[in-house]
Amino acid sequence: MKKVKVLIVDDSALVRQTLHDILSVDPRIEVIGAASDPFVAAQKMRNQVPDVITLDVEMPRMDGLTFLKKIMEQHPIPVVICSSLAGKGTETAMKALEYGAVDVIHKPALGTKQMLQESTTLVCDSVVAASRVRAKRKAPDYSLATPKLSADVILAKPKRDSILQTTEKIVVVGASTGGTEALRVLLEALPENCPGIVIVQHMPEGFTSAFSQRLNGLCRITVKEAADNDTVLPGHALIAPGNRHLLLKRSGARYYVEIKDGPLVSRHRPSVDVLFRSTARYAGRNAIGIIMTGMGDDGAKGMLEMKEAGAYTIAQDKDSCIVFGMPAEAIKLGSVDKVIGLTCMANEIMQAYFHSQPKECD
Repeated sequence: MKKVKVLIVDDSALVRQTLHDILSVDPRIEVIGAASDPFVAAQKMRNQVPDVITLDVEMPRMDGLTFLKKIMEQHPIPVVICSSLAGKGTETAMKALEYGAVDVIHKPALGTKQMLQESTTLVCDSVVAASRVRAKRKAPDYSLATPKLSADVILAKPKRDSILQTTEKIVVVGASTGGTEALRVLLEALPENCPGIVIVQHMPEGFTSAFSQRLNGLCRITVKEAADNDTVLPGHALIAPGNRHLLLKRSGARYYVEIKDGPLVSRHRPSVDVLFRSTARYAGRNAIGIIMTGMGDDGAKGMLEMKEAGAYTIAQDKDSCIVFGMPAEAIKLGSVDKVIGLTCMANEIMQAYFHSQPKECD
């Protein structure tokens, strides 16, 4: 198996060494070099072109965003922004995605052993996902020491006879790599009378607030970062806060969300599997489930549980995905009722919501 060649660009020698150590643990990855700033990085790239660049934002001589723009204009290479800005300068992170970065992640946490293990998992998976944006190779096997936990660690699997029907439909969505743009396309197309929507997008802590605010300014519906006990309302979308699991709950006819800590599930926090399992348990046939672009298999098992509980399940098609990983795994598992393009999803949701025949969509 060909390894993903990575160039690390960061002005901190400690961070460069930490990222080198983390990435070198993964047999899928080969670190081919490290640079203290974009000028040194450009020199190294003349000798060997990496598959992926990890890039800090705040650096001397040239900032990371300027370098990112130059890369995308002159020689596009998948870039993962790895910076402490994800927790404080979230508008800068949004700019990075607009300029072409594949993902934005926190610099590795160096606290407890568990924090370091989780950082290793998230950094390595983000780099490998970025490499597939261009190459679209078959997803390699994961072989890191960090155990891959299921949604069982957060919520028990639903019983088949525990589903009650109401008249209110809700929509749950899971996305990862490429999902920020895909979600914008979907939510911008939805009318104000759409069903309530709950979303898990794999994002760093502190980033989802700015992302939600940006979408809220673009869309006809209301979009916000979810808070504990928020009610799921028609014409509203709730986005899971970074680094926290999001569960759908129900009290009588009212759907609401619960924000919860816990270990990584399917190698992520928030996890799509956790949201989908809770939806299967508390919404069942009242739910519409959508799995979108992203690497790995988070959401595939949870979507199968939703389908078995009577929900209508949809996957984004290969042509419109940045990375056809999560939808492909759900399709392979038999979790999906229908596969459609990104631009058709809003129409599909509204037709299913009003129980009418979907219109043809190119």
